[in-house]
Amino acid sequence: MAGVPLSADPSNPSPSSRLRKGLGMRGVSENIVKWLCFACALVSIITTFGIVYVLLSQSLPFFREVSPVKFFTGTVWAPTPEPGKFGVLPLITGTLMITVGAGIIAVPLGLLSAIFLSEYASKRIRGFLKPTLELLAGIPTVVYGYFGIFFVTPLLRHFIPEIQSSNAASGAIVVGIMILPLVSSLCEDALTAVPLALREGAYGLGATKMEVTTKIVVPAALSGVMASFILALSRALGETMAVTLAAGSDPVLTFNPAKAIETMTAYIVSTSKGDAGVGTIRYNSIFAVGVTLFFFTMVMNLIATRLVKKFRQVYS
Repeated sequence: MAGVPLSADPSNPSPSSRLRKGLGMRGVSENIVKWLCFACALVSIITTFGIVYVLLSQSLPFFREVSPVKFFTGTVWAPTPEPGKFGVLPLITGTLMITVGAGIIAVPLGLLSAIFLSEYASKRIRGFLKPTLELLAGIPTVVYGYFGIFFVTPLLRHFIPEIQSSNAASGAIVVGIMILPLVSSLCEDALTAVPLALREGAYGLGATKMEVTTKIVVPAALSGVMASFILALSRALGETMAVTLAAGSDPVLTFNPAKAIETMTAYIVSTSKGDAGVGTIRYNSIFAVGVTLFFFTMVMNLIATRLVKKFRQVYS
């Protein structure tokens, strides 16, 4: 064995062979991770297509009996046996009242709280306020519903004596409180991501704290701020239990926030309790309303994606 080179000894491989072996193992590990990530993405895509398939396939029997024109333009929603009336406009207007009302409450409060946490609050105050604010996101939605019935509505009755026990205003307020942590957290992340150099450059030119915040930081983070607004409104659009309890289940076409209304999600919940037999027109109407709600949510997500691309700024 004296004349055998060291690299030929199988018990003592050369450095180059060890390097090739290490690179080979790393390549295998990277391939495993790559295909695992691909599988996860594929599951998401398959799930989305599965949801679309279920909604469309189950809603087609409904649209064979009810004209889509009457469905989307009718002003009366009475899902009873013959002769039922299936005009979805009352459910759409009820849903939009809750969504818009929640946005009026959550968007300015969320943005202002994010500006305070990002630009003005000290680390100690931020460490206390941010977890406290995000604690609202952990409260069950059914609790928000009862909060609207037993606290918000009696409070509103001092200002609007004729307000009903279940009303759109109460539903909008509790949903606005519910999505407030989402707006605040996403906006703060967007504001914090703005490079410090932009702030320092503005201060160097003599700008005040308010000018830096309103003219530099917020415009620079506009893509993230707008995306947070749209995503929060999408969350409000699909809220179920809180609006079912606080806003009521009266499918009337009204724009009066003091009256009870019914949203699309509330109708799906109330009808899915087992009162409607499988295959009946009322049962199939659940999926027709679900298709409508899915369309609204998809449009809002597409708007959010477009806004992010339009206002996105890349910093070196």
